[in-house]
Amino acid sequence: MSASHDLTRRQALRRVGALLGGVISAPTVAGVLSGCQQQTGPDWTPSIFSAEQNEMVDTIAEIIIPATDTPGASAANVNRFIDAMVGESYREPDRKRFMKGLEDINARCKTDYGSSFVDCSAEQQRSLVAALDEETFGADAPTDREEPSFFRMMKELVIVGYYTSEIGATQELKTNVVPGYYDGDVPYEEVGRAWSGAGT
Repeated sequence: MSASHDLTRRQALRRVGALLGGVISAPTVAGVLSGCQQQTGPDWTPSIFSAEQNEMVDTIAEIIIPATDTPGASAANVNRFIDAMVGESYREPDRKRFMKGLEDINARCKTDYGSSFVDCSAEQQRSLVAALDEETFGADAPTDREEPSFFRMMKELVIVGYYTSEIGATQELKTNVVPGYYDGDVPYEEVGRAWSGAGT
């Protein structure tokens, strides 16, 4: 992994901490610092997700960071980053918890809306993601850094994946990482755009 990419990942972790109240789950920290690389190219296929699960992850990521005047998570291929992280860098218990989280979302959608997540309307999908966000990050929500909930892992991975992508680093944040230079004391308001996230 290049020095510039390593710095980008570490900066992304700092940004996740700032956005989510300073607590980053252990699986995300370990996975990001392991330096796993997502596959690229037009022939990409998921390594761990089924086609439906990949669509779920891509849709949820886009709801969390939607396209506005800059591209969103889907355009940044955040789903590929998450597939690589969960499939290659997560410990088995964390991987199982993440995958079960996808199953639970489908079960919840079928109970609430009578359809799987991918077959729900966009409004229903956004409503569910907003509910998950409140349940996970609301004032009374519990925090378990060692065994985080599915949605905490998901949201952390979306943010890290987005801000370590070329789109997120150059268009959303309007920053470029210079190898060998890292200033961790730049005031937050000076970094430009921060996060377009929905559901919070």
